[in-house]
Amino acid sequence: MAVKKLESELPASRQSVAMRSDRKTQIDPNKLKLGKGEARHDPRALLLATYMTAALPAPPATFDVSTKVGSDWGMMENDQIGDCTCAAAGHLIMEWTANAGKKRVTPTNTQIVAAYSAITGYNPKTGANDNGAQEVDVLNYWRQTGIAGHKIGAYVSLEPSNHTHIMDSVYIFEGCYIGLQLPTSAQAQTQNHQPWSVPPGGTAGKGKPGSWGGHAVPVVAYDARGVTVVTWGALQVMTWTFWEAYCDESFAILSADYLNGKQQAPQGFDMAQLQADLKDLK
Repeated sequence: MAVKKLESELPASRQSVAMRSDRKTQIDPNKLKLGKGEARHDPRALLLATYMTAALPAPPATFDVSTKVGSDWGMMENDQIGDCTCAAAGHLIMEWTANAGKKRVTPTNTQIVAAYSAITGYNPKTGANDNGAQEVDVLNYWRQTGIAGHKIGAYVSLEPSNHTHIMDSVYIFEGCYIGLQLPTSAQAQTQNHQPWSVPPGGTAGKGKPGSWGGHAVPVVAYDARGVTVVTWGALQVMTWTFWEAYCDESFAILSADYLNGKQQAPQGFDMAQLQADLKDLK
């Protein structure tokens, strides 16, 4: 099995002291929506570490899969409703198809809202049941039914606080689907286009996890200082310390959108065993 090769060199815009947000205008965080429900950790969950072999290549120190999409990510209605879990899926579909060398697929707002409605019972006509969603429910729907016409083959949970797992997911699987319990302190940082970082007072007061709310985002880049995610239509940087303090779930996703034409799994990843284990879960 062969590994799909990507350019590992960062563009000049990302070789500065820290990766930067693409936002150019000030954002009112009070007009943004969140929507990630409480993390649900299934004891039957499949773990990334189970399927990693000695042949799995080590991730490079820095990697960025966002450049072929650029800054035009789209809000996907997450400024109107709490569909961040589905918007994050849509942003991964954009990035995967852009990096696959084919025409980039951009899910429409209608497609993302349709998935959110199917998963949660949200009524787009009345606004009823806009209560967000749990990531595991979105991942299962994505695998079994598809979002915007795209299905994923499998997903695996990452080890908490394991930086290498996040790096593996971005480098090998071209992205990572994570959940955050955002603190209120992140509101001003979002508004002022600053990296998300733990405030001086730590994880108390405005730094308390979940004091703003739960939020789902895809990781599309990392370096020594932190990771870059897509949220509210733009790129947002967070420090590794912020991720450790506020990330409550993370998943690597195996999708046909980025595999090569022979549908090959990454070298060193035991896809056969994963497929067998998925059958046992049904």
